Amino acid sequence: MNLYEAIYARRSVRNYRMEPLDDTILKGIPDFLNEVEPLFPDIRTEIRIVNRCTEKEKIGGFCNVKAPYYVALYSESKEKSDMNAGFLMEQLSLYLETRGIGSCFVGMAKRRDKELEAEGLFLKIVLAFGLPKETDRNRDREPKRIAMDDLCVYKEQPKAWVKEMLEAARLAPSSTNSQPWRFVVYENRIHVFSKKPLDEKSLLNPFTELNFGIMLANVMVAAEEVWVDLDLIKLNNITHKSIPNNQYVISILLKP
Repeated sequence: MNLYEAIYARRSVRNYRMEPLDDTILKGIPDFLNEVEPLFPDIRTEIRIVNRCTEKEKIGGFCNVKAPYYVALYSESKEKSDMNAGFLMEQLSLYLETRGIGSCFVGMAKRRDKELEAEGLFLKIVLAFGLPKETDRNRDREPKRIAMDDLCVYKEQPKAWVKEMLEAARLAPSSTNSQPWRFVVYENRIHVFSKKPLDEKSLLNPFTELNFGIMLANVMVAAEEVWVDLDLIKLNNITHKSIPNNQYVISILLKP
């Protein structure tokens, strides 16, 4: 299984066997992330792996997922740092899926690290992971997602490889399954909109920007699978007329 195939296989896992993993998997996590190109390379990030099998370290905050391991990602608090964090952690989640390891985003978890905070790095997101209790993880059940025609406005009939990228975006996990993204699709352009402003921090869903990073990670993985280069740019001439009451986020320019 590769990362693209993992997009279709992955399901969020909330019940784990409290058993240790092979050291090669744990060592492979920082090695994998070192190979991933960040969405914004100028934003510094660091990870810490919390091992509850041997170290018994607690995860604070509202953490409703009991797992043997957690990955905590710390980042500079720059513009788009949340989006960058989601982009990195979704690819890690897909990588773990390729190794037979389940995972789940834990958005309300807390973990202080004074050393990293002294360097200007603060917790952005926590990913729980480990061996799932149920080996099938409901793979046969379609994840609850909005239908493609309700997510997209088509200016013309998209090519098959564009549909593959949109399907990968549709399957992306999001906090409280909010699925905040909407798309206006041209032949070689996908304009991405948000149902709510990115800076809106509601109690139920304060992670909109992080969600978009997760979704863009799926798009990037799908682009590599279908051998398409892409650029992510912010266009100044995009209006909201195509999708009323939505905020323009970014444009994906495709170069097959």
